[in-house]
Amino acid sequence: MELRARNHVPALTGVLTAISLALVFGAVLGAVPEGTLPRAPAAVVAAIPTVNAAISVLAIGTITSGWRAIRRGNVRTHRALMLVSLVLFVAFLGLYLYRIALEGPAPFPGAESVYTFVYLPVLAVHITLAIVCVPLLYYVLLLALTRPVSEIPATNHRRVGRVAASLWLVSFALGLVVYAMLYIVY
Repeated sequence: MELRARNHVPALTGVLTAISLALVFGAVLGAVPEGTLPRAPAAVVAAIPTVNAAISVLAIGTITSGWRAIRRGNVRTHRALMLVSLVLFVAFLGLYLYRIALEGPAPFPGAESVYTFVYLPVLAVHITLAIVCVPLLYYVLLLALTRPVSEIPATNHRRVGRVAASLWLVSFALGLVVYAMLYIVY
């Protein structure tokens, strides 16, 4: 299995990206039929944005620490931290999509001018970066999982990983700005 996947990393990246984005857009656009998902208690659903903000802070820490670890040559720690970052991302996304599928997007409670000139641009960049990160993350993950550590430097893992990690960090940070504007500032 590993050998077959190793020879088809770009194709697998494309397939996984298409499936992931279809799930995301399906939930965001309301394609999940009502009653399909079990309904958690209202307090649990209401807590999801705050839990996701905490997950984002943790993910920023693990991505940054993983980046530092690889710069110091500590491959084992880097790998562990990046896998933790991936698990945090999956948890974040699962919770986000669950809440969106149940309740739809949260309305912006602030002034129209702030909504138009601050909130929407920040949200647009956040969403764009999150979408762009999906194939990059799959690509570097598949490169890392289908090769021995000694072969990874000969791949695009380092170059693409730098871009992916940078965009991922900015996306998580902007997500925290969106959270603050929706649930703290207003």
